[in-house]
Amino acid sequence: MTSSLTACELEVMQILWEHGELKPAQIQEKHPRPIKNAALRFQLKILLQKGHISRRKVGKAYYYQAVTAKKGALKKMARHLAQVYCQGSTVGLIAELIKTEKLSPQDLRQLQRLAESKDEA
Repeated sequence: MTSSLTACELEVMQILWEHGELKPAQIQEKHPRPIKNAALRFQLKILLQKGHISRRKVGKAYYYQAVTAKKGALKKMARHLAQVYCQGSTVGLIAELIKTEKLSPQDLRQLQRLAESKDEA
């Protein structure tokens, strides 16, 4: 079982989810903030150890690819947030997000429709 992602690891994962298999230099170019080669390679090593990514060697270069699906990572992080901040209550987490985010009436209607469609399923 893979462990959760730190903020820095998540930045690398977002790049791999969006762009697919990449070499470290390509990840570094797409990174949202400047990151030194050594720091990136450390993040890649940790992500490999955690089982979130895989790598393959082509010539002298390594290519990295996400193994953990984005949807699965989001689900796990949402559960973790609910556990840590809302005594395990998913409803509490959703309620907190609704209260603290500036949602438009259209957003709220969309949430209502989603909730109603889940009731019918």
